[in-house]
Amino acid sequence: MRELSCDVAVIGAGTAGIAAHRAALDAGAASILIEQGPGGTTCARVGCMPSKLLIVAANAAHEARAAHRFGIHVEHVRVDGRDVMRRVRQQRDCFVDSVFEGLEKLPEGSRITGRAVFEDATTLRIDDAIRLRFKAAVIATGSSPSVPKPLEGLGERLLTTDTLFEIEDLPESIAVLGGGPVGIELAQALARLGVKTALFDPAGALGGIADPDLAEAARDIFGKDIALHLGATVERAEATEGGVTLHWSDKDGGKGSASFARVLAATGRPPNVRGIGLASTGLSLDEDGMPAFDPHSLVCEGDSILIAGDANAARPVLHEASRQGRIAGRNAAVLARSDKGSIENPRPWVKLAMVFTEPQIAAIGDLGGDLVGKVDFCDQGRAQVMGRNQGGMRVYADRSGRLLGAEMLGPDVEHLAHILSFAIQDGHTAQDLLDRPFYHLTLEEGLRTAPSDIIRKTAG
Repeated sequence: MRELSCDVAVIGAGTAGIAAHRAALDAGAASILIEQGPGGTTCARVGCMPSKLLIVAANAAHEARAAHRFGIHVEHVRVDGRDVMRRVRQQRDCFVDSVFEGLEKLPEGSRITGRAVFEDATTLRIDDAIRLRFKAAVIATGSSPSVPKPLEGLGERLLTTDTLFEIEDLPESIAVLGGGPVGIELAQALARLGVKTALFDPAGALGGIADPDLAEAARDIFGKDIALHLGATVERAEATEGGVTLHWSDKDGGKGSASFARVLAATGRPPNVRGIGLASTGLSLDEDGMPAFDPHSLVCEGDSILIAGDANAARPVLHEASRQGRIAGRNAAVLARSDKGSIENPRPWVKLAMVFTEPQIAAIGDLGGDLVGKVDFCDQGRAQVMGRNQGGMRVYADRSGRLLGAEMLGPDVEHLAHILSFAIQDGHTAQDLLDRPFYHLTLEEGLRTAPSDIIRKTAG
């Protein structure tokens, strides 16, 4: 077996792993990046990028069909499923290629391909061919799709977020299990592309929406395109000649069954921490095999091992994975020098999550506070002009008016969410936000309503 050594070993070449490796190298550490699998990062290969490509195609079809509301009549909209999926893959592959191009620029000899398993707290075994001794390590092994037990054994009839974008053509019908951000995004996109779509989720909310009124609005909006089975649990799935038959029960004890050409499991992506030998490291592990770690420094309790990105399941979004990778890489370099006094413990960014449905969903910061400012997009000027006036917004503040968080369901709220996330991150108040310029006629004008509501309640 070949013997190697390094200062920092980074396990996983996804967004967090690449960022950690580069940060460790920049800090002067001898770092080795260990990559297994297809590579290209989850975001570029099976996540953010291909899903947005599918969503954009779906929204183009929807807007063509709905153009009549402006007096513009499109006589016939034909969706070519093969062309749609071909473009998704072509563009997706360009994004993946750009990741590989970046990897090729890394210093020669700083990458190893293979599966890494811990032998102990300072040694990795890679494919039974290499033994790598390290002073510090970063676990950045990412995540994998969860498949509910009733769906096991369905073969190619079952799709996950790792396989959906590889299908040659759109199916005639599909059942989506999971109403979280990924599930509702893909369900709406497929429905707008002409796929008969049903969504199953034991919970009552969609896209992670917490506010009851916004959750009810979401059910009404998305229910127009998708057959929603909220509160329903799929108990059994049977492979048939034409696809899959699902059997479910609802929260009231009712039973149901229906057949679909395909089933998509969108029930989450648990971290890849099993099977990598963590029990051999001496780290403190919970019942799911997750090591205890400091959420600021990302250092695991008990040793010079760090964990970043989807692997720690703290905030499984790309901007956080990249930042965590940089923090973990720099701290790993510090630990490799045995200089624990210089460990970074940066303040976390404000929570920022988005769902790219139409209307979009966004959640920022803490969803709760003494004061709540409300916005109704149904009568917001720009939203009415665009014919996309639906949904609303809740902005939360403490008694002094300091902004704490927000939740939104509305047109293009990705932009409003960024403005509020910056304001919350910087500790601004509702009055600070109201004192900023808002151009007429924009969606951003809607942000004036919520702080005005909060200020009135503060004065009261």
